[in-house]
Amino acid sequence: MPDSHATPMPVCLITQPIHPIGAERLRAAGFEVRPGQAGDEAARIREVAGADAVIVREGLTAAMIDAAPRLAVISNHGTGTDKIAVAHAHELGIPVVSTPDANIGAVAEHTLMLMLAVARRAPLADAATRQSDWRYRYAAPMLSLHGKTLGVIGFGRTGRLVCDMARAGLGMRVLVWSPSAPTCEVEAHGATRVPTLAELLTASDVVSLHRPLRADTRHTLDANALRSMKPRAIVINTSRGGLIDETALAAALKEGRLFGAGLDVFAQEPLCAASPLAGLDNVVLSPHLAGSTEEALHATALQCAEQIIDVFAGRQPKHLLDARVWLRRRVPVITPSKEVQ
Repeated sequence: MPDSHATPMPVCLITQPIHPIGAERLRAAGFEVRPGQAGDEAARIREVAGADAVIVREGLTAAMIDAAPRLAVISNHGTGTDKIAVAHAHELGIPVVSTPDANIGAVAEHTLMLMLAVARRAPLADAATRQSDWRYRYAAPMLSLHGKTLGVIGFGRTGRLVCDMARAGLGMRVLVWSPSAPTCEVEAHGATRVPTLAELLTASDVVSLHRPLRADTRHTLDANALRSMKPRAIVINTSRGGLIDETALAAALKEGRLFGAGLDVFAQEPLCAASPLAGLDNVVLSPHLAGSTEEALHATALQCAEQIIDVFAGRQPKHLLDARVWLRRRVPVITPSKEVQ
């Protein structure tokens, strides 16, 4: 029988699967770790009710946060926090942390993989080979990326790494449009900063999106923007699905105005089988896994866990979304019985 007098442990709910190292680190620090099982909103609310900390991969609504009166920290597995009610959490004094540098290498690699897969029609070539269709090699329209112009929209950590990799590995010229990146920083990476999105779109053979999703960034590539792109250009998105008007993109691809697209993220996830994008053979799709290499998952899970441990030890975590919340944070009701280090 369990010891009724045992000191309670703080509970960390992990809403979706992460690398086991995260749970192992939390248990070693004196936390009870509970894996999420629920599917719908009501079930998730019931799950989170007893949590002191939570690690999330697919979002946390205001209703879920309200259902957890002991919740002292929300740890986001990744960089994008648009699916978390961050403002509501901050109003309640709940710090929200993220992992902005744990998987950037994996995402940048996946970005280049999609660029190459689209340019070389890799999925169609694979299918033809499996069907012994050797004639495909004579009919397939393919592009080389060497010497082409890459347009990078957004110049944060991932955008900078994509720029470096494309220049060094593929010999691409890189243009950057970013309202916040200074010219000197762009030039330090061997790229050219352009003053407007329109200038980047009209000059780029490949356009890659690397922006957070906000009200002012939604549909960065809308119908007008897509029409202004070079004929037979390529669109790549490993950032957030809402940055592109998917209906307009599907139309441009179907009409042949664009050569192709490589997409890891979508406005609605999972991607609906009836989506017009799903039926196009000039699109390469992946299920939001750009940052999910073994190495990246290990680093991300560990960073999530370490920041939770920091909060319960009274240490300010490294990647707070808003450091001001730390001064008025909700104090943990239950702390680990072990000395948290």
